Amino acid sequence: MTAVLSAVADGVMTITLNRPDAANALRPDDRDTLIALLAAADADEKVRVVVLRANGKHFCAGADVASLARRRASVEKRVLDPMRRITNGAQKLVASVLDCNKPVIAAVQGAATGVGAHLVYAADLVIATENAYFAESFVKRGLVVDGGGCYLLPRRIGMQKAKEMTFFGEKFSAAEALTLGLVNRVVPTDQLDAAVADFAGRLAAAPTSAIVLTKRLLNESPDTDRAGAFLAEAMAQEIQSHSHDSTEGVQAFTEKRPTEFTGR
Repeated sequence: MTAVLSAVADGVMTITLNRPDAANALRPDDRDTLIALLAAADADEKVRVVVLRANGKHFCAGADVASLARRRASVEKRVLDPMRRITNGAQKLVASVLDCNKPVIAAVQGAATGVGAHLVYAADLVIATENAYFAESFVKRGLVVDGGGCYLLPRRIGMQKAKEMTFFGEKFSAAEALTLGLVNRVVPTDQLDAAVADFAGRLAAAPTSAIVLTKRLLNESPDTDRAGAFLAEAMAQEIQSHSHDSTEGVQAFTEKRPTEFTGR
């Protein structure tokens, strides 16, 4: 069975986790495949939006701990090896979502835990089913949060709730996640496909470069001061002013007709 599936249609790359019997837990090779697919989406002009989703009852139960344990037992542990694994593994995966120059939608059902939850937090838009839940399970295994969780969570939900999630490792339901701002929509399970198709279709017809530049401004805003944010905004405006879609948007407005954005 192929653990990670991908397909491109109508400007949408759909990446599907496909280990339902293992709750879509990520092995190192699965993680590397995800990173490569996100890089491919970034580079492909035909791709204007990415959808991350999963087959089975759950979205992703985090890293495949048994697989990681076997790999670590087979090699001699050396200074800096654990740090290198995290940097080139879970952190690189989460960064590949944050840095993808296409909007990324996460479609979540069932469990999204550990690095599986961090994939969701890194996405630009999140649609969850009513039975979805999120958890920082690291503490229950005696581990420190990895995969950018301590970077993402305070920026998404504030410091106090981030500490509650990470210190106790308890489940947060889809309804709680919606209240906290971790997800954009909560829908019945049988409406997930329609909700994802709506978001993806609208983004695939949108001015992709304008959305990408806006994504970067928003993602970087918590880590910069006003002067830096204003400079980055002005530079983004300058870059976008030379795009086809900028010209098309203005012309369509003055000519009182629908826009025909190409993503360029």
